[in-house]
Amino acid sequence: MKDKIALEEHFAIDLTIADSQVYARPEVWEGLKANLLDFEQQRLEKMDEYGTSYSILSLNSPAVQGIPEVQRAIEVAKRANDTLAEQIQRHPTRFGGFAALPMQDPEAAAAELERCVKQLGFHGFLVNGFSQVGDAESVVYYDDPQFNDFWAQVAKLNKPFYMHPRDPLMSREPIYEGRHWLTGPTWAFAAETSMHALRLLSSGLFDRHPEIQMILGHFGEGIPFNVWRIDHILRKGRRGMPCERQIGDYLRENVFITTSGNFRTPTLLSTMLEVGSDRIMYSVDYPFEKHEDAARWFDHCEISELDRRKIGRDNARRLFGLQ
Repeated sequence: MKDKIALEEHFAIDLTIADSQVYARPEVWEGLKANLLDFEQQRLEKMDEYGTSYSILSLNSPAVQGIPEVQRAIEVAKRANDTLAEQIQRHPTRFGGFAALPMQDPEAAAAELERCVKQLGFHGFLVNGFSQVGDAESVVYYDDPQFNDFWAQVAKLNKPFYMHPRDPLMSREPIYEGRHWLTGPTWAFAAETSMHALRLLSSGLFDRHPEIQMILGHFGEGIPFNVWRIDHILRKGRRGMPCERQIGDYLRENVFITTSGNFRTPTLLSTMLEVGSDRIMYSVDYPFEKHEDAARWFDHCEISELDRRKIGRDNARRLFGLQ
């Protein structure tokens, strides 16, 4: 398939590049660093070689979300968004953007999102999980009431958001102590991100704003494979849960799922059975994953050509209003 759209594709700026070093072995770090900072060489070459016509780019993790100083977070977000906007202007048919937002200050985040959508033409925003605020050990999740006005602005702008992983703070999750190999994309990313997503799904956010669409990578961070049990248990006793419907209802109406970094056909088929092919979109997770691995799998996996077109391109065109 030669005209795929990918939307969990990362870049970094000089102020955030160091955040990604922990996810690379020393012998591969220099290559990963170069690819994160690059826009016009390896990135476009790999897109061309493996059939990605358009990539929606986003800042690396945790970046802005890991900056406890509010003013500094605002400044880095604007710097990253301006850098991305310059590259989109240079390659408008190849790149789109997700805004990086200073969620440490919901009002500033709403203002920056409006700027990115209305002035820079971005397709929505991506947040790297919770934000540290004030000091390195204080965190905030986005179902907190302080974000009510922010979500109202998201609904008004009618743009989706990508809930992207970050590691939990080790001081708050001692279960990973001495088991560093289970952090990051091995397991901690999915556990942390799925919990944050479930907080939002159960918070009543999508009752108040049913038009908001959330995107989850890596085949939904495990939620589609556990949603029956989640709802089965909650039906026995919701214990004051503020949402009006079952989690599975929101999953099928307010969540899109991508293939980023999870290139396995049985997983794809199971996700299709749970949410339908209209809610799955192709992604790579470049440069942490390789275009060749994603494309060689997706272009030949055992699905219908209609579903391949939907997942590879058409669903993204519909969600983001692309031509």
